[in-house]
Amino acid sequence: MILPAVLLMLGVLTAVVGPRLLARADWPDREPVVALWAWQCVIAAVLLCCALSMTFSAAAAWHAVGGQVFATAPRAVVGAYSLGTSGLWAQTTAVALACGGLWSAAMLVREVVRARARRRTRRAQLRLRAPQLPGEEPGSERLMVLEGERPDAWWLPGTPPRLVVTTAALRRLKGRQLDAVLAHERGHARARHDWLLHCSSALAGGFPQVPVFAAFREEMHRLVELAADDVASRRFGRLTTALALVELNEHRGVFGPGPDPQAQVPARVHRLLTPADRLTPGRRLRLTAVVSLVPVMPVLVAFVPGLRALG
Repeated sequence: MILPAVLLMLGVLTAVVGPRLLARADWPDREPVVALWAWQCVIAAVLLCCALSMTFSAAAAWHAVGGQVFATAPRAVVGAYSLGTSGLWAQTTAVALACGGLWSAAMLVREVVRARARRRTRRAQLRLRAPQLPGEEPGSERLMVLEGERPDAWWLPGTPPRLVVTTAALRRLKGRQLDAVLAHERGHARARHDWLLHCSSALAGGFPQVPVFAAFREEMHRLVELAADDVASRRFGRLTTALALVELNEHRGVFGPGPDPQAQVPARVHRLLTPADRLTPGRRLRLTAVVSLVPVMPVLVAFVPGLRALG
């Protein structure tokens, strides 16, 4: 049975070609939301290739699994998949891919557990720094102001979610700059960017030797910030949003002569001050439709033998 090998080859091809095409394209920085969707489609296609390859390998290796997978399929379709003609390699492939799937799930659970632990720790610190006043109901305010010498603002997910701003940020941010910062953080919350970061970190941490997962994590951290910047700039202007970024990050030294090579803030400010034209709505729609077809390809390949048998 050659289908599992074909699916694995398709997964490898997608993992290699997809990130390269996205890296060479000129539109991801202009349309970060579409780029986020494109990356998710690439990763979904890779994982789907592995899952389908595991399923067909298990069906070929063990009759009990094959009977469950093809329980309602016509006899001609079952014969087209050549079940029972594979040797030890089918069992090895199925077990290896199943272990990879279980490991991925375990890494995601670990990432979520760690994120919740960090969130509980930060909430406990917030309660110590900003205790409730007499008569104040828990969770009555989503905006919390903390005494602090460093200007900062962040969104803390959870129940209830909290938007935290330091007093130093309030002193530095002028006019509508504070509104832009709040809109940026609310953009993260509405789009549930924390789940994208959890999934990308789980895959990159569980499979550190797989380049596509490392690139996925790096791009998720970059693109979610660009998408949130766009949310703020559409409401309060690019210049206001850029100045707010400068005010919040100037003390960190990211604008100095030797900034941290991992710092994204200078590039984000430059992007806001020198904006490229957005894609037209029609092109965005076509692009979204094209990248949405990427996860469909493994399914089509998996159905080819059955469709030929029925034809």
